[in-house]
Amino acid sequence: MILVVNNHGQYNHRINRALHYLKIPSELVPNNIPLNEIEDKEPVGLIIGGGPSVKRSGMSSQYIKKLDYPVLGICLGHQILAQTYGGQIDPASSESFAQIQINILDENDIFKGLGTQLDVWASHKDEITKLPPDFKILATSTICDVEAIKHKNKPLYGIQFHPEVHHTPNGPKVFDNFYKVCLEHSNRP
Repeated sequence: MILVVNNHGQYNHRINRALHYLKIPSELVPNNIPLNEIEDKEPVGLIIGGGPSVKRSGMSSQYIKKLDYPVLGICLGHQILAQTYGGQIDPASSESFAQIQINILDENDIFKGLGTQLDVWASHKDEITKLPPDFKILATSTICDVEAIKHKNKPLYGIQFHPEVHHTPNGPKVFDNFYKVCLEHSNRP
């Protein structure tokens, strides 16, 4: 099961629903869930959902470093992941609430089979302005230099866009690819 951490954004329930449509077991949990409750649920991965802003989310993100599960941060979750590992978040130079095209620099795990460009729904006011150490950029766009990131050694991913909405036509493939990462990680010796 994948736990979807609800950061009170408008799309968190849609993330959970999108996973159910794909037959990926998931559960929506509050962003103040204690570490031991996450461990008791024995998830194969975590998706950190969107919300208002890093400062106002109220999420305790320190468990991201303490747990050994794959993580996919979406929008605010992407920013929380970056900040937790030493990145910097600032107001976006170009706020975006529209479908845009991102350029995939590295298909890696979550973009496998999606080619070099992807139409996505961007909905953000903040963005990563300084990449955290040990992370690399997987995708960029004309309005945001850091559309997607991955930790160099761990299965930690962040995406600035929303794969759960129909304005991201290949969003389900991103979720499928992340779920494969989770299953591979849980089956390792």
